[in-house]
Amino acid sequence: MAKNPFRYFKTSPEIIQLGVLMYVRFPLLLRNVEDLLHERGIDVCHESVRLWVDRFGTYFAHKIRKRRSEAMRRSPQWQWHLDEVFVKIRGERHYLWRAVDHEGEVLESYVTKKRDKASALKFLKKAMKRYGSPHIVVTDRCPSYRAAMKVIGSEGRQETGRHLNNRAENSHLPFRRRERAMSRFRRMRSLQKFVSIHSSVYNHFNFERHINTRNRFKQKRDAALREWRELLVA
Repeated sequence: MAKNPFRYFKTSPEIIQLGVLMYVRFPLLLRNVEDLLHERGIDVCHESVRLWVDRFGTYFAHKIRKRRSEAMRRSPQWQWHLDEVFVKIRGERHYLWRAVDHEGEVLESYVTKKRDKASALKFLKKAMKRYGSPHIVVTDRCPSYRAAMKVIGSEGRQETGRHLNNRAENSHLPFRRRERAMSRFRRMRSLQKFVSIHSSVYNHFNFERHINTRNRFKQKRDAALREWRELLVA
C-alpha cells in the first residue's frame, strides 16, 4: 500500500490542495494566498504555502499529466507548435522550450542554457516519448529545430511561417503573468520545477471560454474542479 504523502502534516490535505491551487493557477504572491485563506478561517503562514507548493505541486501535476498523457497517446497527434521563451535567471539568459498542441494545451516545457541543436533535440525527444509523434510541427525560423528534426527523421513534417505559430506565442502569456508575480526566478532548477507544475494546472483549468457557451463553460469548470478534488483519493 502506498504511503500517505500528507502523513506528517497537521493541516488537512484539502486545505493544502486549495493553497497549491490558488498559488499556481492564479498570479498571486504567497502572502496573497495567506490572506485569502485567512478570510476563509484558515490560519497559515505564507512560508507554509511555499512548502506546500514545493512539496505537493509536483505530486498533483504528475497525476494530471498521467491522466492526460494516457488519453492523448490513444488519439493521433495532429499538430504541435514549438517555441522558446527567453527567461532571465540572475541576469543570465536561459531558454524555456515549450510544445503546445493545436488546441492550446501545453504538452512539454524544458529549460536550457543554450539554444542549439542539442537542446532542441533533447526537448523534442522528451516530448515525443511522452505524447507520441505529431503529423505536423509548426516552429519559428530558429535553425536548431530543423537540425534536430533532421536527426529524428521528421524534417518533412516541419512548417514555418510568419503567423503560423501564433498559438504558441499566445500560450506564453499565462506564464509571463506568473513570472512577473513571482519577481522572476533565481535558479534554473526552480524554474523547471515550477513550469512543469504550472503547465499541468493551466491545462486542467483551460476551458476555452471564448468558444463555449455559458452553460458549457460552467459544466467544464465543475468537471475540472471535481477531477481536481479527486486527485487526493486517486
